[in-house]
Amino acid sequence: MGIEIIFIIIIFLFSVIIHELAHGSMALALGDLTAQRAGRLTLNPIKHLDPIGSILLPGLLILMNFLGAGGIIFGWAKPVPVNPYNFKDKKWGSAKVAVAGPLANISLALIFGLAIRFVPMVSSINGLFLIFFYIIQINLILAIFNLMPIPPLDGSHILFSFLPRSAQNIKIALSRHGLILLLFVIFFLFEYIIKIMMWLALLITGI
Repeated sequence: MGIEIIFIIIIFLFSVIIHELAHGSMALALGDLTAQRAGRLTLNPIKHLDPIGSILLPGLLILMNFLGAGGIIFGWAKPVPVNPYNFKDKKWGSAKVAVAGPLANISLALIFGLAIRFVPMVSSINGLFLIFFYIIQINLILAIFNLMPIPPLDGSHILFSFLPRSAQNIKIALSRHGLILLLFVIFFLFEYIIKIMMWLALLITGI
């Protein structure tokens, strides 16, 4: 169990790093050099670690798991800095940057899921199969969770890009109560995210 948790931590960290790297790369493609100048367009985990989201919170949750309390292991990387005023596409630039992160996670899930489905060697080696399936699960959870239209998640930036000016009250309300909504989802609705993730994982892998 201890080795599995270590693998989960490593997979999670690199999955959120790729997620943030996708945000920065899309911003760069749209003409914003902020992430590049901050040295964030790299796979070096040190550049992306958040003291609370990447170390303290996951560490406490892992300790609770070891002590038998159970529960999810959760965390986040330091958000990549972007400046939407630099985007060539002023209207949809923020939405494109926001969706790039979840799309990167979905792409990873598809790559490793299709490997399980079509490469017999992967399924025949238990350890390799388990690592691949963890990669699929973690990346699907990251994608589904981040696509929720709750600030500061990516889904909120996508939603706000489509909202007309007449619906600014919705943006204000969601921004004001975003943290409460986020905690509600984590503690009361996360099991449904897990169910959606498992359905998608089985659909991709064909297991």
